[in-house]
Amino acid sequence: MSDPLSAALHISSSGLRAQSERLRVVSENLANARSTGKTAGDDPYSRKTITFESEFDRAHQASMVKVKGIGTDKSPFTVEYEPGHPAADEDGYVKMPNVNVLMELADMRETNRSYEANLKVMTQAREMVMRDIALLRD
Repeated sequence: MSDPLSAALHISSSGLRAQSERLRVVSENLANARSTGKTAGDDPYSRKTITFESEFDRAHQASMVKVKGIGTDKSPFTVEYEPGHPAADEDGYVKMPNVNVLMELADMRETNRSYEANLKVMTQAREMVMRDIALLRD
């Protein structure tokens, strides 16, 4: 059987790793929210998505979170009328990425809160371990 405090540290660290990867994906989406193709007819940047899965860790007898995969959003691209743009078609329309900046910012906020929650659990578990050590010294 695993030590509960050790398990808590490992669970929260798996959450930190997952949320770090999620933040990387959200940041990449935001950075490319206006990245169009180079020439007419080229597809623009496609929004990336991230999926997680639970993985049982036998050593700690606990479920950990891990990144299952990073995919691309299949929603349609929007089009904007910009006749002078290098990626404009013969009618002057440019395919724009399927990134909704407001949704990405909301996702970033949620990711930040999840990261902070995992960090708080890790900090509290570490403090409990330190208190246990202090009690054993006395």
